[in-house]
Amino acid sequence: MEQRKIKEQSVSLLGMGCMRLPVDNQTGEIDEVLTEKMVDLAFEKGITYYDTAYPYHSGKSEIVIGKILKKYPRNQFCLADKLPIWECNSLEDVKNLFNEQLKKCQVEYFDFYLCHAMNKERYDIYKKWNVFEYLKGLRQEGKIRHLGFSFHDAPQNIIPIAEELNWDFAQIQMNYLDYEMQDAKQQYEALTQQGISVVVMEPVRGGLLANVCEPAQHLFKEKRPDRSIASWALRFVAAFPNVKVILSGMSNLEQVKDNIHTFEEYEPLTEEDKKCIDLAKKYILGNDFIPCTGCRYCMPCSFKVDIPKVFKIYNMYGIHKDLDKFKKDMESLEQTHLPKNCRRCKKCLKQCPQHIDIPTQLDKINHLM
Repeated sequence: MEQRKIKEQSVSLLGMGCMRLPVDNQTGEIDEVLTEKMVDLAFEKGITYYDTAYPYHSGKSEIVIGKILKKYPRNQFCLADKLPIWECNSLEDVKNLFNEQLKKCQVEYFDFYLCHAMNKERYDIYKKWNVFEYLKGLRQEGKIRHLGFSFHDAPQNIIPIAEELNWDFAQIQMNYLDYEMQDAKQQYEALTQQGISVVVMEPVRGGLLANVCEPAQHLFKEKRPDRSIASWALRFVAAFPNVKVILSGMSNLEQVKDNIHTFEEYEPLTEEDKKCIDLAKKYILGNDFIPCTGCRYCMPCSFKVDIPKVFKIYNMYGIHKDLDKFKKDMESLEQTHLPKNCRRCKKCLKQCPQHIDIPTQLDKINHLM
């Protein structure tokens, strides 16, 4: 497994994201048996970085991943968790929540700890409550080994945050679409200039770049028939030397195996590969798709619209242009989850890391039906 370093800590270039763990269709809960098989295979093949967060799977991700990793020697894996400042009303709440996370994950320290979904507004709250000073104290105590932040805001707002303290790493959304479309390029360069290691989230854009439009798919398969479509997206991100970990939110064993294959036999992009990706990007952007990653930060909707599911169905239509299948998939949703129920309250707009105009997009989809 390809390895890189954050400060003195060696980490696997491929990390396991625990936001999209497999779910039991009947109970809606994490399928712990399958998740354990996935983690066991990942660990066996050299994946050492596991990333969870307080809100993932309604608070269950930390518990499940902590229980599974407990059977392994603590010095043989790195666990990353995140502080959701929006769940707190004071510094005392921050302290209580941090201790709760340690307990849920069954660990005495976090190898990597992030200020979750940082933006300008949340940055101001951290300053106001002296949370940065508290976190630096935890780092000195060893309860946090490496301190960082994940970023969801306009690219220019990353600079004052990056300059705030001596961060060990930062987590940004980066893939071959968002490198320019969301200006991940500017974020990557700003962090690199500050000497801050980069951890990448959404390298496959919530699965979108694993299931691209037919012309792009044909292009990739013609060039490398032995490699998956997703591997192209992962190799694009791996080409940047300051990218130390690439998080993949794996949901089944097949995805774990495929991603391991990409990094066990890692091949840097050639100039020909880069041209291939550039052309594929033109094909993909030619489709009218919505840049939703399925993170579900916009949920729950006050009017029960299942925004991520609606957008996923629409994006599949954008890729394959099969109107009959689009309508059939939309009809499979519960009536309360359909886009027609949107009342444009705009609460979701404040929560969307991609800054999508959700009500307008839902209206567009509703008219297509």
